[in-house]
Amino acid sequence: MRQILFSGVIGLFLTLIGTPLLIKLLAKKGYGQYIRDDGPREHASKRGTPTMGGIAFILATIIAYFATKLITGAPTTFSGLLVLFLMAGMGLVGFLDDYIKIIKRRSLGLRAKAKLAGQLIVGITFAVLSLQFADVRGNTPASMKISFVQDFGWTIGPVLFVIWALFMILAMSNGVNLTDGLDGLATGASVMVFGAYTFIGVWQFQESCANAGTLTNPSACFEVRDPLDLAIVASALMGACFGFLWWNTSPAKIFMGDTGSLALGGALVGLAICSRTELLLALLGGLFVLITLSVVIQVGAFRLTGKRVFKMAPLHHHFELKGWSEILVVVRFWIIQGMCVIVSLGLFYAGWANNK
Repeated sequence: MRQILFSGVIGLFLTLIGTPLLIKLLAKKGYGQYIRDDGPREHASKRGTPTMGGIAFILATIIAYFATKLITGAPTTFSGLLVLFLMAGMGLVGFLDDYIKIIKRRSLGLRAKAKLAGQLIVGITFAVLSLQFADVRGNTPASMKISFVQDFGWTIGPVLFVIWALFMILAMSNGVNLTDGLDGLATGASVMVFGAYTFIGVWQFQESCANAGTLTNPSACFEVRDPLDLAIVASALMGACFGFLWWNTSPAKIFMGDTGSLALGGALVGLAICSRTELLLALLGGLFVLITLSVVIQVGAFRLTGKRVFKMAPLHHHFELKGWSEILVVVRFWIIQGMCVIVSLGLFYAGWANNK
């Protein structure tokens, strides 16, 4: 369990001291955020704030993971490395998008087809590799069964699994991206979800089927390939995002950009797939889902009726236009996310307890 503590603390420390250095570098190069003209007027003052801050917590997470392995002498695992790969790969796509926005001085970065192609390449590579590298029990990092708190139902086969994984990756990365519209909103929500995955990984490790001989009720065990290493990755992400939040909270000194939002979405899906909690992620990341749905509802309603349901989408901007302050929106949305995490962990525990 020392590995979990080390990874979290190292990730926190690195972003606390590293983010201001990144802010100075980005400001010196003039890599500032473009602000939409049709957004809330209060956001105009944010124009020029350094962006691509996701670089800070991506690097901090990777360094924290490998530093923890070096300090403790523990080996890396395929599950942990695959989650880091998905995070870094999606972050790279986001970085290219951010960089083009800055260089071209426009609100659009990568063309839609190019951005989608990059996400598909990273997602397919992750999905295919996650079905390889079976351990002595025959468990691969991912399973070809749909999961909630554990696998259930029939095996869907490799092709459908890849499609399912891609859907999750695209949906969650876009969900985090849409949520990243107010200072600290997406970062704080992500801290909570990664904290939950740290707990889930520890619980799955303690109740692993690999230890069935020492469990009081082996029928309730978890068939997860590397649960402890997933907890280590989640802890590193939690610490890194927590440290980044110090600089990203209102008034933000730096924005995560698509670099950060796509990376966080990838990391969340990687943890969900490898921990066999795919459908649970929809509730664990409930705020991201809610905000995504607000955009879908707004667009759908306007196309069907010509009328808007919200003053502006995503949902957080609707409440800003209703007169809520930015900080009020962020804190209340954090409370919603916190409730989603509490309910999710309750369902996770109940699912385990019912199998006893």
